[in-house]
Amino acid sequence: MRARDLGVQIGTGAPGPRNSITDVGEVRVGHATIVRGEGPLVRGVGPVRTGVTIIDPGGDIWTRPMFAGAHVLNGCGEVTGLSWLRESGSLGSPIGLTNTHSVGVVHEGLIRHRIEGEADVSGFAGLPVVGETNDAKLNDTSGFHVTPETVVEALDDLDQDVAEGSVGSGTGMVCHGFKGGIGTASRQVRVGERTYTIGVLIQSNHGARNRLTVNGVLVGPSMTPPAAGSDAKREGDGSFILVVATDAPLLPGQCDRLAQRAVLGVGRTGGAGEFSSGDFAVAFSTANQIYSVQGLIEPPQEPFSISVLSDAALNPIYWAAIEATEEAIVNSIVAARTMTGRDGIVVHAMPHDELVELLERHDALSTASS
Repeated sequence: MRARDLGVQIGTGAPGPRNSITDVGEVRVGHATIVRGEGPLVRGVGPVRTGVTIIDPGGDIWTRPMFAGAHVLNGCGEVTGLSWLRESGSLGSPIGLTNTHSVGVVHEGLIRHRIEGEADVSGFAGLPVVGETNDAKLNDTSGFHVTPETVVEALDDLDQDVAEGSVGSGTGMVCHGFKGGIGTASRQVRVGERTYTIGVLIQSNHGARNRLTVNGVLVGPSMTPPAAGSDAKREGDGSFILVVATDAPLLPGQCDRLAQRAVLGVGRTGGAGEFSSGDFAVAFSTANQIYSVQGLIEPPQEPFSISVLSDAALNPIYWAAIEATEEAIVNSIVAARTMTGRDGIVVHAMPHDELVELLERHDALSTASS
């Protein structure tokens, strides 16, 4: 179930055929989901509500990186490989998402998977990009249930069809007081004589119910309060990891700005980047693949050509990223189902009928004509 399945159309832009980050080039997404046990928390046993999500930009990203950039709204979190991504202006690995205490094992799992079968890796130094948000509200996070094999499972699941909601790394996440998780969306825009696609995937674990806004309507406070025994997020809790992909030919600095603009979509739904929030965005362009210096191949010494759009042409692309981010967040909530986690804590799914009724009341099911 997605926002558009309910008749909710976010923004005015046209989505791609899948309305997903996988509308961009050869991008694929894979999940590994771990749901096991119930009852009181026993560290190392469960209950377990966690997983791994992998975004593969396509090609052999390890040896042919793509131009990339990043933006940090609030830094109470971790994304490995971010220093090198910014220094080099490139993304040189698949992007892994998981829970806060499993970043290291996903980092290891990505490297192990890449070097498997390589005869000589003596010069290889991988710096994969792995982001996290905290699922401890529902999950035995300190039980370390994610393993390198979980990463392989997510890599084996790579596909252009993207499951949303409580799957993969989004399994235990909470967004604006409702069950959240993974959401994705895309937009296609015309720039000059060409059409470009901008796709977004978010791991949503942020926001307060009293600020949840959809299509400009403050819907959160008007929805049914959490049932007794449930545990909605407190204001200021949580984080998000946002991944933006485009086939528009962008330089690293332009990717920085694309990541920055996409975060505005978080604000449109009521996110605020509080002091305890880890809010990161990574953006990459599939249009140019360059050469790695990480030791698997010898980069050329001669000049090579790239294509690039002028800064003045990017405004439609920025707006597309904002809209796609807003829709991806809504999709992450709409797709998620009520979940009971550790110690019987319940996080409820958003009531779809109430969302539709509130938007109809404000003539905001669609903003296409506004």
